[in-house]
Amino acid sequence: MLFSRKFAGTLFLGGGIAFTLGSLLYPSMLGVQKVSSAPERIIGHPATGPLTEADRDFVVEVRAAGLWEYPVGQMAMQKSTTKAVKTAGEHLIAGHASLDAACRGVAGELDIALPNQPSPQQQGFVTQLNAESGKQFDTDMATILRATQGQILSKTASVRTTTKNSLIRALADRTNDILMEHITLVEKTGLVDFDRALSQPTGLPAQDTTPPPPVAGQPQAVLPSPDDGTLSPGSTGAASAEAGRTS
Repeated sequence: MLFSRKFAGTLFLGGGIAFTLGSLLYPSMLGVQKVSSAPERIIGHPATGPLTEADRDFVVEVRAAGLWEYPVGQMAMQKSTTKAVKTAGEHLIAGHASLDAACRGVAGELDIALPNQPSPQQQGFVTQLNAESGKQFDTDMATILRATQGQILSKTASVRTTTKNSLIRALADRTNDILMEHITLVEKTGLVDFDRALSQPTGLPAQDTTPPPPVAGQPQAVLPSPDDGTLSPGSTGAASAEAGRTS
C-alpha cells in the first residue's frame, strides 16, 4: 500500500531513515519455530540486567512480525469484503507501528541489530495474500495471522517469565497486550480455520524462518504510525519507510 509522496523506498527493499545500524548482536538462527541453540547464554551485561540470546531473539522476532503484518493490515483495509477484517487490519497497522517504535528503542539501548525485512517465510505470506482477493483473502489472512500470532504469544510468555532484563520484560508486556488484542479481533472475524491455524508445519529450514540481517550502512526502516498523518487512505502496495525520519 502506497503512502504519500514524502515516503521513499519500499520496506522490503530496505526503506529509509537517517540513522544506520552498527550493532553486531544478530541471531544466527531465528524463526517462529526455531530460535538460537543456546537461549540461556548471556551475551551482554547492560545496566537493565543480563541479556541472553533468547532476549535478543525475541526483540528481532517482534520486529520481523511487524514487518509483514503491517502491510497485510494495509491490504485488509483496502480490499477486504468485511468490516471485521478491515477493523483487524486497522489494528494491525496501529499496533505494529507502536510496537515497532518500542522495539527500535529497546534495540538501541541494548545494541541489538534489527532486520529491515521479514523472513522468507513471512515474505511468502505477504506475496500470497497480495495475490488473493474477496473471501479467499479474508479467510487466509485470518487463518495465517491466528497461526503466527499464537506462536509468538507463546514465545512472549516464555521470555517474560525467564528474562532478567527490565527492558525485555517491559517489551514482552507490551507485546502481550497488543498480540491479545490482534488475536481477539482476528477471531471475531469468524473466518479463522482453526484446523489449519493450529496445525502449522514445524522444523522449517532456518534459512526460511530467519529474517536477513541488516546490510551494513543501510538505513533503518520505520513503520509509520497512522496517527502522524503519513498514511494515505485507500493506498496500495508494500509498506514504506519515511525518508529522513529518525527513530
